[in-house]
Amino acid sequence: MNRQRPCVFLVDDSIVDLNMGKSALQHNYTVITIPSGEKLFIALKKQRPDLILLDIEMPGMSGYDTIQGLKTDPETVDIPVIFLTSKNTSDDEYLGFSLGAVDYVTKPFSQAILMKRVELHLTLHSQQETIREYNRKLIELVNVKTNDISDLQNAVIMWAVEVIEFRDSKTGQHVECVPKYLEIMLNEMLKTEQFAKEVASWDSEAFLKSALLHDVGKIRIRDDLLLKPSRLTDDEFVKMKLHSSYGTELIEKLEKKVPRQTFLEYAAILARWHHERWDGTGYPDGLKGDEIPLQVRMMALADVYDALISERPYKKAYSHKKAIKIISEGRGTQFDPDLTDLFIGISDKIKLVREEGENAQAI
Repeated sequence: MNRQRPCVFLVDDSIVDLNMGKSALQHNYTVITIPSGEKLFIALKKQRPDLILLDIEMPGMSGYDTIQGLKTDPETVDIPVIFLTSKNTSDDEYLGFSLGAVDYVTKPFSQAILMKRVELHLTLHSQQETIREYNRKLIELVNVKTNDISDLQNAVIMWAVEVIEFRDSKTGQHVECVPKYLEIMLNEMLKTEQFAKEVASWDSEAFLKSALLHDVGKIRIRDDLLLKPSRLTDDEFVKMKLHSSYGTELIEKLEKKVPRQTFLEYAAILARWHHERWDGTGYPDGLKGDEIPLQVRMMALADVYDALISERPYKKAYSHKKAIKIISEGRGTQFDPDLTDLFIGISDKIKLVREEGENAQAI
């Protein structure tokens, strides 16, 4: 048997029609004759044809019963089926097509016409297979590119975090904790009528990744300021505040060198505005209320909380209880009042994340 040639299963209970069909096709195709629908399914366990010619009126399983079985099996659903029948009413043809047949050849059939119909549908099927294979490879390529982009994001982020942590391990721990708080907030906001619609429209994975870069501007702050063991003077604090602008500049330079990345767009706004305040007294731009993007208002809470409960060169770490008290006192001045209420409501979950991080570092 030459399997390189297309294989056609010819299913008919008539010996005469089987012989006629095989005679018409055997010079160009491998033709296997099968006398019933039941035996067709036995043959399919051993070999898959490129096309099936199927008689409708057969004892036992009719052609209609047989094609229904073919079309409900994922292994055979794509095999083109041409009906062979003496029925030639429009209702019969409609039923055949509705069950998944690709064509209808009326008995007694012309061998030349049968040959052309088989040739046509094998060509169409081959083209469809080519398109499916092309689409499969295209999807694989897209997945590879998507993974490449994700790898790029992770590499950029971890590079920045490692640089920050190399200079100041306390800041490094801080930037790693903040995204976890934001994720808890984000999940809670999805349950609210006020915030759910906007939050659902975000690329949440990109947003949470970008949060790791919110303090990237500290790379440009001098060590004597960043690591100073006492509180900064007014002049020093002015210089420290520049880290928000520096962060934006660094991210914007990166944006010019890589394809458009959503996580960098989020990172830019978080880096620039994470010290803005609800009452408009923050920096660098004095944004007020809803002028501050929602992502930044979330960051303000997560950022300040972690800073409060973390040890710094100039202060001891506050307790969770005291940090929450300070945050509640900033409701409506430093922080979005509604987000403050939400944050306080989930503060036990926030505390648990911090404790788990500290336990992991201790091991």
